[in-house]
Amino acid sequence: MRMVATGLLVLMAVIYVLTHDRTGVWAYVNAGAEAGMIGAIADWFAVVALFRHPLGLPIPHTALVRRRKDDLGDSLEQFVSDNFLTAPVLREKILDAQVVRRLGEWVREPEHAERVVTEAVPFLVRAVERVDEEEIRILVDDVILPRVRREPLSPVAGHLLERVIEDGSHRGLVDLLARELHAWLALHQDRVESIVRSRAPSWAPTWVNDQVTRRVYTEVLRWAKDIKDDPEHNVRHALDAYLVDLGRDLQQDPRTQERFESLKDRVLEHPQVSATGVALGETLLSSVLVALEDPDSALRSRMSSALESLGRQLVEDGRLQARLDAWTADTVVDLVQRYGPEITSVISGTIRRWDAREASDKIELHVGRDLQFIRLNGTVVGALVGVTIHALSQLL
Repeated sequence: MRMVATGLLVLMAVIYVLTHDRTGVWAYVNAGAEAGMIGAIADWFAVVALFRHPLGLPIPHTALVRRRKDDLGDSLEQFVSDNFLTAPVLREKILDAQVVRRLGEWVREPEHAERVVTEAVPFLVRAVERVDEEEIRILVDDVILPRVRREPLSPVAGHLLERVIEDGSHRGLVDLLARELHAWLALHQDRVESIVRSRAPSWAPTWVNDQVTRRVYTEVLRWAKDIKDDPEHNVRHALDAYLVDLGRDLQQDPRTQERFESLKDRVLEHPQVSATGVALGETLLSSVLVALEDPDSALRSRMSSALESLGRQLVEDGRLQARLDAWTADTVVDLVQRYGPEITSVISGTIRRWDAREASDKIELHVGRDLQFIRLNGTVVGALVGVTIHALSQLL
């Protein structure tokens, strides 16, 4: 573009020379060429003066970019701060962008949710692998166990027990215990009879003890079967009543609370508790690692399903969407207000580190093509003005 603009200047000079001292129409052409040269040279001077000294002459107010590079960086930094990184602008742009809705629409697609999980797994694996046995031991010994010792757990345990009984969540466990008890009695008749026989009086005849022992075993087995088969058995109701009373006492009875807390302290003081906690932590981490690294594991499937569900909720729940949008906008605005100067200082700092000549060349490379059009336009406009002035001169 520089060559095109310079070529047009040369063309104006050639035309001026060829039409010099001619009359008639050629006089108009000569006037236009003369004014075109003036306009081209003037605009060449203006364009060049932005980036360097014209013809190498240190003319005042030239090479502006080289001399005012740092000021330019500071002004650009201030411009960005005042017009882009302001709270109203940021909040409006974030709310208009509807980031939460778009994120929900994207992540509710199964393939996108799986992609997020796949991309996140390596980071999660590295995070889990960085946790060693010593860190788990510190967590258990210095954080979890002291906190459990300090906090009274009896009210919490009592409330939880009451809710479990109200919801009937314990019935599955009771059914399991009843089935296991009946199965054990059915498979260990000799052991049960041996226990009963050991309690029989020595003075009684052997055949009497055997009859009594078999009778006791039969009744115990029938009793266990009744408990297993009858959901409304008296033993079950008695157990429910006992658990209800225990849950109430854990919340209200000081003696029960004291006994529970004493039992808790004795359990926690046992050295095996810490070792068991560490072992459980290591087992949990190992299981999580195996599940994360298996593409078909239930954990990764649950993570993908949870993301899909979250995406659907973000799209369908307008109130949640609005709250998250507002929270996002507030967070971004707060971060920018707090760290905005550090962000924008990258502009001035980068430009300040540039060499003056290098900075001038970089800027000219980006905007120079458009600046050469100034020279082209100056040549054409100058020529038209020259023709117009010559015409007016002839009229006068």
